Amino acid sequence: MSSAARAFWLVKPSVGEIRPVELRAPRPGEVLVRTLYSGVSRGTETLVFRGRVPASQYAAMRAPFQAGDFPWPVKYGYLSVGMVEDGPSHLLGRTVFSLFPHQTGYVVPADAVVLVPDDVPPVRAVLAGTVETAVNALWDAAPLLGDRVAVVGAGMVGCCVARLLGRIPGARVTLVDVAPSRADVAAALGVHFALASQASETIEGCDLVVHASATSAGLQLSLDLLAAEGTVIELSWYGDGEVRLALGGSFHSGRLGIRASQVGEVAAARRSRRTPSDRVRLALDLLRDPAFDALITGESPFEDLPVVMPRLADGSLPALCHVITYGEG
Repeated sequence: MSSAARAFWLVKPSVGEIRPVELRAPRPGEVLVRTLYSGVSRGTETLVFRGRVPASQYAAMRAPFQAGDFPWPVKYGYLSVGMVEDGPSHLLGRTVFSLFPHQTGYVVPADAVVLVPDDVPPVRAVLAGTVETAVNALWDAAPLLGDRVAVVGAGMVGCCVARLLGRIPGARVTLVDVAPSRADVAAALGVHFALASQASETIEGCDLVVHASATSAGLQLSLDLLAAEGTVIELSWYGDGEVRLALGGSFHSGRLGIRASQVGEVAAARRSRRTPSDRVRLALDLLRDPAFDALITGESPFEDLPVVMPRLADGSLPALCHVITYGEG
């Protein structure tokens, strides 16, 4: 017994299409999920959409439920929230999060979905993967009480990091971006804001800087904002882009550091004691915080994805998290 579904595929650089999919009935230990919402990750996902995954990173950048192989065609995405329509009794009718691409319904192992808390709205739960990235970054960064911290780049990841950092007692957290409109988002998240062009004059030496702008200028500014012995936690993924830095200033004399953080592995500081499932459950618990609603800046129906994705990729449709809605699937 099978049923029909539809999926969004990337078929060539900056071109996507919706294709039919046949879903088989779930086997024991599997669930059938009807999608309610999915989120577009504007950083990584739009780089994939534009064909900017280096060949050397094809294996590393493979999404958990990706279909097809880089470069094309691929079914790519990882922020999906739906309702379980068939499967183990304790999951039936429950809202779940999964790292599944944009598709109206899907069958996955039951342990590949995580229950969304009843007091977390399903639309907000699409941020679980991004908050999970932020959790991993804080485990890597190990911020301390009273730290002066800047987050450079007010996209989805940067904003989630800023909100979590801002809840540390005594921490002074400043969100930095090139767009003045991000000041309103910073206010909603309860942190300070600075324009990138003015940050060096308005922010004191930082104990820690988290970089999430995916630009050379943003990484350079992150280094420039550090106090001596400080560290930049680098969350950006640049695809095939080249990064240029000027390291002739205080980089060596100040003993500054740049450290990568990436969600594909649980941060080393917690790897022996936390699993990826533990991490995403923590992210969903943190999403009880309504401040995260400030990151959801627009929505479109699933059928419009072939038109919406190019606009998100080229910036003509500005967004933090753009939500895709599925109606009745």
